[in-house]
Formats: sequence, structure tokens, C-alpha cells
Amino acid sequence: MTNIVVAFSKREDAVNIRNILTRAGVKAPAVCLTGAKVLQYTELWDQGIVVCGSRFQDMQYTQLRELLPDEFQMLLVASSSVWIDALPEGIIGLPSPVKVYDLVNTVEMMCRAQESRRRKRRDTAKERSSEERRTIEQAKALLMERNGMSEEEAHRYLQKTSMENGTNMAETAEMVLTVMVR
Repeated sequence: MTNIVVAFSKREDAVNIRNILTRAGVKAPAVCLTGAKVLQYTELWDQGIVVCGSRFQDMQYTQLRELLPDEFQMLLVASSSVWIDALPEGIIGLPSPVKVYDLVNTVEMMCRAQESRRRKRRDTAKERSSEERRTIEQAKALLMERNGMSEEEAHRYLQKTSMENGTNMAETAEMVLTVMVR
């Protein structure tokens, strides 16, 4: 699920946008009137979307974009005269008054893009370096030699231990090597 912050200088505008999204089945748990409050939410979440107007009580949308973490996207809902030439990088714009269909479809598209990036990061994170693979192989060999385990049993042991300890397999393999080599 993508975290969505709705931020407008007028509370009524923010609530209306959140209600439109909610009716369309898109959860928007945060409504803000200031850029500072948006930034507080972004500290709690690792990624998300900020649906906002061009001005807040304490800053402009361009200032907020500069302060947002890179994992957050911005959907600007404002008069197209606000972005006469082009929008800064990382900002998608919808002209105001916004059509419900355009708002919902754009937010859903942004959510799908974030999910895709999240999956890609997760898949990339699973790839181990050659050093980590070597450490795991050494730990498995040691477990096989000293405990009479098959390679499959040693691998399962490392997996289970790493899950129980909340560590990755390479860290668990290092712990096994440290404890068993003594």
C-alpha cells in the first residue's frame, strides 16, 4: 500500500480531495495544511505520494519538493498557470479545477509505479555479493563437517536461524563461523 498525504492550504480542499480518493478505494490517511506537517509524515514512511496545491501556510510546493525524500512523488493540483513552462523533476501536475476521473487515475498510476519500484528494490536487495555467498558456503561446509548435516539441511538451518534472529543469511553465516571456529 502506498502512503498518501493530501496537503492544501485550505482544510476544506484537502478534505474534499481525500474524500474523492477514499470513495475511489484509495486510502489517504494524512491531511495537512502546512509543508512542515507533510515532512513529519514523510519521516514516518519510507515512500509515498503527496497530493497538494501550490501553496501552503508555510511554503510553496517547490520548496516542499526540495525537502521531500526522493522516494516520495508529488502530484500538484493547481492552475496550469502555476507551471507555465514546465514542472520541476519529480512533480506531476493536474490542472485545477480537477476532474475526479483524472485525479483518481493519476493517483492509481503513481501508486502502481511506486509498487513497481518497491518490488524492483526488493528483488535487487536479494542479490548477494560474491563475498556473502562465499561466507554462506563456508558456514554450510562447516555445519556439514562438524554436525553431519547434508547441504540442504545446513542451508535450511542457516535460513531458519536467520529468520529467528532477524538477520540476513550472510550475517547468520558469519555468526556460525565465529562461534564454531573457536
